[in-house]
Amino acid sequence: MRVDQKAEGPRQSMSWLHTWASLILGWLLYAIFVTGTLSFFQNEISTWMKPETHQSIPAQSQVQQMQVALNYLQKNHLDAGSWNIQLPNSRQTTTEVTIRAVGEDPKARRGGTRITLDSATGEVIEPRDTRGGGFLYRFHFELYGLPRLWTRWLVGIATMFMLVAIVSGIITHKKIFKDFFTFRSGKGQRSWLDAHNATAVFALPFHLMITFSGLLLLMFMFMPWGINQAYENRQQFLRDQQASMIEQPQKAEDVQREDRGQREGERAARGERGQQRGVHAQGRGEERPPQPELRPATLTDLAPIMAAVQQQWKDNPIASINIISPNTDQAKIELRALRAESVAHRNVYATLNYNGVTGQDETDKNIRIKNPSIPSGIYNVVTVLHEARGLDLALRWLLFCSGILGTLMVATGLILWCVKRVPQQQKQGYKSFGFRLVEVLNIATIIGLPLACAAYFYANRFIPADVEMRLNWEIRSFFTIWLLTLIYAIFRTHRQVWLDLLLLATLAFALLPVVNLMTGGQALWNSVGQGQWMIASVDLAMWVMAVIFYFAYDKVKKHQGLPNKKVKAPVQEAEA
Repeated sequence: MRVDQKAEGPRQSMSWLHTWASLILGWLLYAIFVTGTLSFFQNEISTWMKPETHQSIPAQSQVQQMQVALNYLQKNHLDAGSWNIQLPNSRQTTTEVTIRAVGEDPKARRGGTRITLDSATGEVIEPRDTRGGGFLYRFHFELYGLPRLWTRWLVGIATMFMLVAIVSGIITHKKIFKDFFTFRSGKGQRSWLDAHNATAVFALPFHLMITFSGLLLLMFMFMPWGINQAYENRQQFLRDQQASMIEQPQKAEDVQREDRGQREGERAARGERGQQRGVHAQGRGEERPPQPELRPATLTDLAPIMAAVQQQWKDNPIASINIISPNTDQAKIELRALRAESVAHRNVYATLNYNGVTGQDETDKNIRIKNPSIPSGIYNVVTVLHEARGLDLALRWLLFCSGILGTLMVATGLILWCVKRVPQQQKQGYKSFGFRLVEVLNIATIIGLPLACAAYFYANRFIPADVEMRLNWEIRSFFTIWLLTLIYAIFRTHRQVWLDLLLLATLAFALLPVVNLMTGGQALWNSVGQGQWMIASVDLAMWVMAVIFYFAYDKVKKHQGLPNKKVKAPVQEAEA
């Protein structure tokens, strides 16, 4: 009900919901947006934070890249149980090889010995210990230092608030698309509202997609009951979902297993329960079929195989080569494509299998990739876009710029809350505790968090590489600087803090490409000239952020500080 006792319309009733849904967890949403936006270049940041790998410039031919890695493996790990060669790509400069001993599962997600090689020379590279972009990626949905279940619930609730804020904002603002084309600078509250509307509307499809997909990624935590009834765990469900997109004939061993089950059932019906239990007990101990005796044999030439695969996959490069039982008569070769079939085929990659001795194609031709169902397709598309999996550089830059607009939308909304309440603070002659609290939290979050990210990058370069657990010191630097910005905002005047920290952020991000060059990293002009965009993208992103912070610094500097003037006036009247 309004003050004049008239009934509220839908827009008026949504206004308070939009305001408080945005403010209550607005600072957390801003942190999620900042770290999530940087996570679009997660792999690039990880590469940038390992300057030891920058000098690895792979050959254009994947055959040559493979041969360099194969020469190293044949020379140093001749008797291994399996080799996995992860070739360089647009997001990786080095060649990563994983060596497993005989008896280890060659397709296990973990295990084995991982070695980084120079893609051109085959020399072993020992990059510094760092969490890289993985820390920022994990932070944006798990935070840090708290139980993962709690933090994921907190992030999920904040995401729900974000969705409520977006929908209520659309309903509240009746001229949202008209005002998008209007920006009135130097108009105080009106200017902040215009900036908030522009950043919100310009990237509105992105905001809806990123929020909805974030909730979908947490769906298994929010609503686990259906999956728990049908599956033992989430991984089983995901494997089944992936298998549903692959048309595969029934394997012979599956048919034998079913026949064996039927025979055991018949024996049980005849009262042979003891024998049946003995068979089951024996079966449990024989999860894997007995391995045939391995005899030495020459590994086939991989060059013709790779040429045939490249011709078949065309623009989809080879991501990895898995060689099982190399240099034996049971050698098997599996090649996997770099990109999925489409954004609708999440984690479904083309694979081809070859005999490691004869080079004969042993891929099952009856296996075909099917189109996913509509619900699975929607889930796959939006979650792939959310995580920027398998997307080209141009699309990731588009997502990065959209993420910046999202952070600006949240930031302008938080600042607008204070700007709207300045007249009230003027009337009472002092800043209330709640108002001052929001001011301090705005500064510590909006500018303090980017400074903490910059400190994380600087710590990566200035902490000695041989320091024990140096990755933890990098993370501690992140939180230390963030805390110091909060303390600084408490004890300094509001306007001066903004000016100081914005200028500091401008200098910090502008100098990072220079620091990269001075501490062993690749120079920007070299990385661009050599096509190492995984390194150049990070340097360019740093300068983009420096420009944004300088623009904000210039605007704040030209502003006369309206809140300070309004606080002083009542004090002068009281003295008079």
